[in-house]
Amino acid sequence: MIMDRAIADGAAIDDEGARPGFRLLNRRSFLFGSAVGLGALGLAGCASSDDLLRAEAAKVYGPAPDEKFPIPAVDVSKMDPKYFRKLVRYDSNEAPGTIIVDPSNHYLYRIEGDGNATRYGANVSRDEFLWSGDAYVGRKAEWPIWTPPKEMIQRQPEAAKYASGMPGGLDNPLGARTLYLYQDGKYTLYTIYSTSDPDSIGTGVTSGCTGLLTQDMLDLYSRTPVKTKVVMLPA
Repeated sequence: MIMDRAIADGAAIDDEGARPGFRLLNRRSFLFGSAVGLGALGLAGCASSDDLLRAEAAKVYGPAPDEKFPIPAVDVSKMDPKYFRKLVRYDSNEAPGTIIVDPSNHYLYRIEGDGNATRYGANVSRDEFLWSGDAYVGRKAEWPIWTPPKEMIQRQPEAAKYASGMPGGLDNPLGARTLYLYQDGKYTLYTIYSTSDPDSIGTGVTSGCTGLLTQDMLDLYSRTPVKTKVVMLPA
C-alpha cells in the first residue's frame, strides 16, 4: 500500500489525505546512496514528489506471476499519483470493512476504523448510468465468467457473441476478481471489478460498475467477505 511517510512515523494524516513531503536526504546519502536510484528514474539531479511516488508505486503495482493467469505490472507512468492506493483520514460512521464509492472524485474507500480508510483510485459509471444508495456484496468470484446483460447486447450488438459467457482470463472485462452487488436479495447487475487499464482510472466509462486496478482489487477482494455493505455516494 502507498502510505504517507508520516503514517509510518506515527504522525497525523491531514483531513484530505494529503501526502506530507518525504524526509530530506542528507548530503552524503544523496551523493552516494541515492544517485543510482535517481539515475534509474532518468532524472537530472533531482526528483519530484510524483517521481518518488511512482517509484514506490511500481513495487505495489508489480506483476503477480503466481495467479492462474499471470498478471503483468501496471505502467504507473500512465496514472495520476493521486489514484495510487493509500491510507488516508476518512471520518465515517460506517463499520470497519464497509466499502464506500465516491464517483465524483473517482475513489473507492474501505473503512479501516479509527477515522482511517484505505483509498483506491477507481473508474466509475458514465453519467447516464450513475446510481446511488446502499447495496452489499452478494457473491464473489475469482477469474469469473462474464455474461453481458441483455440491455448491453441491445446497446452493443457486438457483445452478443458472449451471450453464453466469456471464460475468465486477462481479456475478460471482469478481470481477476469481482464483487457482485445485491439489494434485497437480488443481483443489481452492478459489480466492483478489476481492470488492467491504468488509463481508465479516474474516468467515467462503465454502465454502473466500479473498477479498480487488478493489484488493488486483489487487495480489496482478499479483505471483503460476502455480506459486506457497499455505499454508493451521489455523484
